[in-house]
Amino acid sequence: MKGVDPCLFIRPPPYLSGPFLHLLHTTPHLNSAAEMAMNSILNAADIKKALDAFAAADSFDHKKFFEMVGLKAKSAEDVKKAFLVLDADASGFIEEEELKFVLKGFASDGRDLTDKETKAFLNEADKDGDGMIGIDGK
Repeated sequence: MKGVDPCLFIRPPPYLSGPFLHLLHTTPHLNSAAEMAMNSILNAADIKKALDAFAAADSFDHKKFFEMVGLKAKSAEDVKKAFLVLDADASGFIEEEELKFVLKGFASDGRDLTDKETKAFLNEADKDGDGMIGIDGK
């Protein structure tokens, strides 16, 4: 991962889930590491602008958000780096529990997605219906 400090990708054990995963996403030093990693991939001003645009509950649109932060224009390698930041349990998939906290992967002050937003995002992004989003979009 050229240009990204590998120390920023320190992962917890894959068995962490539920309340433990929430703790992971709400622990300031871990959020800071994710934020620094994401800022090495994307422009911090674009991230802030996108987070501000979707600050209200039930306003999140993942396609517009990813476009606003510049992720759609990035190389496949950079998209994979961003995916790895968001995959907090290093399972190779972003599960519903992780998806709820996806905005915190972009900035430590990002809000949690509502249950409605989380389910809508997962339903659209989970191409094979297994309840998870893989790096390949399945």
